[in-house]
Amino acid sequence: MTDSVRPLVFLDVDGPLIPFGPRWHGRPGGAARRSPDTGNPLLARVEPADGPRLAALPCELVWATTWQADANESIAPLLGLPDLPVVDIPEHDDREEPGGLHWKTPLLVDWAAGRPFAWVDDEISEADRRWVGVHHPERALLHRVDPGRGLTDADFAALDAWLRGL
Repeated sequence: MTDSVRPLVFLDVDGPLIPFGPRWHGRPGGAARRSPDTGNPLLARVEPADGPRLAALPCELVWATTWQADANESIAPLLGLPDLPVVDIPEHDDREEPGGLHWKTPLLVDWAAGRPFAWVDDEISEADRRWVGVHHPERALLHRVDPGRGLTDADFAALDAWLRGL
């Protein structure tokens, strides 16, 4: 299957890949990791094992984050991922669109250009799901991740099952 027909997975960084809760000390039974020498202590929260799991998903991975191209410089190497395409995120003020719609939602639907996609983020709401259902002609999974835990085994299982079910 070529990338032009493979489903997309839009990845947010803060929350899903950089959790804000205790998981950054490692998975259960694991030891705390030393912060990478990057000048950004948040990068110590990235779980390197998530990279191979993301790469194994039957999809095209795309950054959908305010990190933008910095995700390829800072996050991808920690995960062992190649440079990924990046959704161009214009300046915004973090306010929701009318009706509670997240400001990323229309951008991602436009970027997908009719391809099936999953969106992994910690700020997805029912308003986003409804809007995508009306404005996107293909299947879409808007998968909300608990920002205190980041991506978990259950999140990876849900993504994999949805992608393989297409």
